[in-house]
Amino acid sequence: MKILSIISLLVLLTNCAGGNVAKVKFGKRCTAADNNGLKESSYVWVISKDALKSFDKRINKSNCSDS
Repeated sequence: MKILSIISLLVLLTNCAGGNVAKVKFGKRCTAADNNGLKESSYVWVISKDALKSFDKRINKSNCSDS
């Protein structure tokens, strides 16, 4: 039953993307800090086709601090 639920959720989430998803990357990556010192970090990144070329320059492991 658990597997069926997971597969159903994955199908629903795939439909929400609208076909614009080029790649999904796993692993901790962070954006650069803005003027207020805020940054985004995540272990799962869903990348659109438009942002695929510049993703690794803007969001990478070197932007993550150990704090």
